[in-house]
Amino acid sequence: MSTQVLEIPEPKWPETRAAARVDAGAKPLVRPYMPELDALRGIAVLMVVLYHGLYWGIDLDVFPPMKRQVLTLAWTGRLGVDLFFVLSGFLITGVLMNARARPDYYRRFYLRRALRILPAFFLTLGLLLAARAVPLNFALLSLAYVANLAPLLGVTMAYPVLWSLAVEEHFYLAWPWAVRKLSNRGVLALCGVIVAASPLLRLISFRIADAKGWVSYHVFDYTWNASDGLAWGAALAIFLAEFAPTRRRLVQIVGGLVLAAFAIWAIGWRHGILTRRMPVGAALQVVPWHLLFVALLVFFLLAGTSRWKRWLTPRALTFVGEISYGLYLYHLMCFWMIDWLSSRAVSQGLLRQDWIEPFWGLWVRVLLAGVPAVLMAWLSRKYVEEPFLRLKERWT
Repeated sequence: MSTQVLEIPEPKWPETRAAARVDAGAKPLVRPYMPELDALRGIAVLMVVLYHGLYWGIDLDVFPPMKRQVLTLAWTGRLGVDLFFVLSGFLITGVLMNARARPDYYRRFYLRRALRILPAFFLTLGLLLAARAVPLNFALLSLAYVANLAPLLGVTMAYPVLWSLAVEEHFYLAWPWAVRKLSNRGVLALCGVIVAASPLLRLISFRIADAKGWVSYHVFDYTWNASDGLAWGAALAIFLAEFAPTRRRLVQIVGGLVLAAFAIWAIGWRHGILTRRMPVGAALQVVPWHLLFVALLVFFLLAGTSRWKRWLTPRALTFVGEISYGLYLYHLMCFWMIDWLSSRAVSQGLLRQDWIEPFWGLWVRVLLAGVPAVLMAWLSRKYVEEPFLRLKERWT
């Protein structure tokens, strides 16, 4: 599976947000600024970077068994996008709930999203086209935010990370209407429908593709197959607003979600839940991960409003979270550039093919690509994204 992050919304509730009930003396879970979610965002994007650096597109058969097992663990990094989806559903739903009564509800939401998303996205497409790294037809589909449907339309997924932005944009198109028109409990019921329907749709998609002789992982990138993470995050936002649970109750919920995730794994183990090569895995592989990510989000909210908060928010990790959108967009370009430069160096005799043991070479590759990717993301945040972010308050 190619990885995904989406654009992740800024971690700020409007001041009018009704916070969940808390115990005496405790901070509210939902606040105008939640640095622990920057840290969680940083974890998510680092998962994606490690997935692309250590697993995606790499022939693991050339490695000895122990090292192959270590590298195989990096496949879980692709689930960083699912963590992003859960975060996005949570944050966007909270923002929309608070703005329901505004007369400029739709205009404000879409203008703020455009100012947040489009500058870095346009820069990404411009760089890819300038480098001739993607064909024009894929760039046009990406511009229309249907990159995740490219294989369905017979177009190669030329820059994989853009598929998740398409899923996110489809969420933006539909969800504001749902939150505006439905009550909190109505939205919660809709989340339940999406959570129940998505595995079934994945199973149907798997069966259709399997009948043709081959199941591409891109089947699972279609919006109707990848919406349950967003719905889980949205459900958590509604739950906190509507039922105002105590911290003790939330701790119990975290434990219940973790137990449910492991129960699904235990039951599905013999039926191929760890891969998507069998029907059960195709339908349910991401479900226990979604449960764990919701539990992780609740844990971070709880711990981030406790005396343990400093352990969750080291500056390096929150910094990565702050630049996560750009880092997600640009990091694969940097891997491609490092691969191109090393190939040129070998072909011109400047570097020996066996200059480093392959296992450690992958880690060096992650470092060599990661440093410029972080630099690009920071420069993008400072000089491309922030000027437009400042317009959000002026124009909305």
